[in-house]
Amino acid sequence: MNNDKPVTTIVFDVNETLLDITSLEPLFERLFGDPAVMREWFAQLILYSQTLTLSGIYTPFGKLAGGTLRMIGTTRGVAISDGDIAELADRIGTMPAHADAVPALTRLRDAGFRLVTLTNSASAAQPTPLERAGLAEFFERSFSIETVGKFKPAPETYRHIADAMKLETSQLCLVACHLWDTIGAQAAGCRGALVTRPHNALLPAPEVPVPDLFAPDLGDLAEQIAGRWNFA
Repeated sequence: MNNDKPVTTIVFDVNETLLDITSLEPLFERLFGDPAVMREWFAQLILYSQTLTLSGIYTPFGKLAGGTLRMIGTTRGVAISDGDIAELADRIGTMPAHADAVPALTRLRDAGFRLVTLTNSASAAQPTPLERAGLAEFFERSFSIETVGKFKPAPETYRHIADAMKLETSQLCLVACHLWDTIGAQAAGCRGALVTRPHNALLPAPEVPVPDLFAPDLGDLAEQIAGRWNFA
C-alpha cells in the first residue's frame, strides 16, 4: 500500500459510527420481545450485503434491510407487516447522533481536515439522516456505495472517494466502528481508525490488518488523528 502522502481527508462511516442504532431496539422489542434481536438483524444485514457483492449482485441497502427483517421474522415465527417495515425505515432515517460525534467532528474540522462520509445506504431524500441528527454541516460531501453498486468493504467503494476528490487512497483515513470496514479501507490503500463501540473490537488473528489507530470513543480517536498526522 502507498502510504507516502499524509492524510488530509477523514472518511466517516455513518450507521453506528456516527448515528446510534440502538434507537432501533424498541421495534425489535415490540416484534420479538427482545431488543437484542436488533444485533442479530444488523449482523445478518451486513452478512448478506457482502454476500451480494461477492456474488456480483446489488440491491439497495434499505430494501435489503426490510428483507432481512422479514427473514428474521420467518426464522422466529413472527409475522412482519408492511407497517413494521415502514417503521424500520422511519427509525433508520431518524437515528440520533452519538454524544461524542459533534465534539470529535469539531476537533477534526478545526484541525484542518476535510470531512466526508461513506455509507452503504442509498442517497436519502431531504432531510437526510445526517441532517436530522444535526451532523450534515460538518461534511464536505456524502458518498453512497450505490454509485459503484458494491457494498463495503469492496475496494471500489473506498477508491471511488479518492477518485472523486482527486486524492490518493493513502490520503484518506476511514473512521468506523466495524473492523471489517477498516480492514477493507486499509486493503484499498487507505488508513483505518477504529472506534471500539460496544459489540465491536479488534480481531487478534494472523494477517488481519490492525487499524492505524483505535480508541473507545470518537473524542479520543479524533485527538489521536490530529496528533498522528498533525495536519493543521
